[in-house]
Amino acid sequence: MKKILLPFLFISFILQAGAQPNKKNSAGDYTRSRAPLRQNAYIELPLGAIQPKGWLKEMLMRQKKGATGNLDSLYPLVMNQRNGWLGGDGDQWERGPYWIDGLLPLAYILDDKALIAKTKPWIEWAINSQQSDGYFGPSKDYSAEPGLQRDNSRDWWPKMVMLKILKQYYSATHDQRVITLMTNYFKYQLKELPQKPLDHWTFWARYRGGDNLMIVYWLYNITGDQFLLELADLLHTQTFDYTNAFLHTDMLSEPGSIHCVNLAQGIKEPIIYYQHHPEQKYIDAIKKGFEDIRKYNGMAHGLYGGDEALHGNNPTQGSELCTAVEMMFSLEKILGITGDVRYADHLERIAFNALPAQVSDDFMRRQYFQQANQVMITRHTRNFDVNHSGTDVCYGLLTGYPCCTSNMHQGWPKFTQNLWYATPDKGLAALVYSPASVKAIVAGATAISFNEETDYPFGESVKFTLQVDSKSKQVSFPFHLRIPAWCKKAVVKVNGKIWQEAGGNQVIKINREWKSGDKVELELPMHIFKNTWHENSVSIERGPIVYALKIGEEAREVKNDKDPVAYGNSYVEVRPTTPWNYGLNDIADNKLDEYYTFEKEKAISNFPWNAGSVPVSIKTKARLIPSWQLYNEMAGPLPYSITYGLEAEKEEEEIILIPYGATRLRISQFPVVGR
Repeated sequence: MKKILLPFLFISFILQAGAQPNKKNSAGDYTRSRAPLRQNAYIELPLGAIQPKGWLKEMLMRQKKGATGNLDSLYPLVMNQRNGWLGGDGDQWERGPYWIDGLLPLAYILDDKALIAKTKPWIEWAINSQQSDGYFGPSKDYSAEPGLQRDNSRDWWPKMVMLKILKQYYSATHDQRVITLMTNYFKYQLKELPQKPLDHWTFWARYRGGDNLMIVYWLYNITGDQFLLELADLLHTQTFDYTNAFLHTDMLSEPGSIHCVNLAQGIKEPIIYYQHHPEQKYIDAIKKGFEDIRKYNGMAHGLYGGDEALHGNNPTQGSELCTAVEMMFSLEKILGITGDVRYADHLERIAFNALPAQVSDDFMRRQYFQQANQVMITRHTRNFDVNHSGTDVCYGLLTGYPCCTSNMHQGWPKFTQNLWYATPDKGLAALVYSPASVKAIVAGATAISFNEETDYPFGESVKFTLQVDSKSKQVSFPFHLRIPAWCKKAVVKVNGKIWQEAGGNQVIKINREWKSGDKVELELPMHIFKNTWHENSVSIERGPIVYALKIGEEAREVKNDKDPVAYGNSYVEVRPTTPWNYGLNDIADNKLDEYYTFEKEKAISNFPWNAGSVPVSIKTKARLIPSWQLYNEMAGPLPYSITYGLEAEKEEEEIILIPYGATRLRISQFPVVGR
């Protein structure tokens, strides 16, 4: 983020604490829509109802042991007792709340007492900071100090992050002080916003007002206070008009038109508002918005060129880590409200490709920007909208800008929390797939649990085993299952017998009488396919995974004596040791299986997101393109597919493609050469 604008540091460390002891919610404690809000397609489950298993639990455990669980000691300049959200005179803005926004759900999902205790001071201070007029949070500005954001303490934007934290905290604890604080703060907003609108202090709140609006509707569903609907309309009016921008302007085709993270957060605002004003234009707006992002800025990893402003679809443009985790959160909210499975597909694309690639295996370092075609990770000024002394693609704790240091933590915990949903028809829905278990209430009052066993996204099978509360021998309820759009024909079995075969891009329902021990098997046959991108380049895909060229690496840690306060004490650079400038042969879609060989390397490990531990790969033949060389320590301009007369080596070589999420160096969008 541009420092003079007080970067929107996106950190997902979430606050936890409260006056009440940590008590588990019953799995049926769902917040449903209250009239006049429409009933959403799916209903969020309480924090902690979904438990990760297998590789997904390992991701969360690495967060606990890595930066998420230890940012206060790793980044004490901002996260120590001087932080304004702990009552101090240090950083007053977004970074502290960002961290707690990821730390808190991680702590309660893992039921980790030490992590919960770490969130408690932040929660307690936020709640106890509320003033008589309803305002809460830091309220005093201080003079500038290197590495800190000490002004704009009363800005509306950081409170939006803390509101998200408090909502999650309430879901886990039912601490009624949260309801009191929000009610009083929203009365304060209704009174103050006409004179001091969202962009009174900085422009960030105007673009991110949907996060504020989301919590207003959530509170309304609990309390029914009518003034909240008035506030919601006011917030919508003061928020940037994404509906009009998507439907009636060329914003998404214009480089530099909007900040990449504002877009990732703001894209959900029309659908948040749709809950109260269910007009078709809001559905149409985000549909067109996503289509235009894909058309003008999209990349194979599921995100878009935005480094930091919107910057087109060249695969060497950067994509910010905050964009990844915020877009995932937006897609989770959009999916729950609309029930449209395309948003679950998109969520998985980001989670299984962009997110693991941008963070180190030990969750201690991250890239500020990642590139879809990334062949050299070095400190060097590149063709990005914003450069931070050339550190933006280096893996480090503070390289690029520290908003991502603070905000990256929400990705996997919130992904876990949105694997399953309750349904308005008193059933349960599995909409996003990963190894997990869930406890829920169905049919009005019956407690059940499902154990979900799967190697997904690497494997094709998802197996669910049901347990019904001992007080009930049998129970009838609908079980919803998503069939991804890429799946041509899924097979659903119940207790070993075929129940249904179904095409992709839909949700199916298994409505029957269930008993403990019932098993549901979902087979999602995967096939190799390709997508077309910038300059007619192609990505090779199978299921939700994008496959990228496996490149030999030489990595080294660089001690940073030049500017450690800004960019950290060290960072990691990675250089290629094998060729990367390959073109793929022009193969018809119906012939891909003849020229691409899928191989299952080994049984899936607890950590499959590493080039040395990937359980799957694809082999094919390719040809080197001698004219496609390094430029400015990046892959040079992508050869157009297919360039007439392009010189490529006559001899074909076998190349190995591995899951994008397991790469640091890669080509994921290949030029195509004639055969």
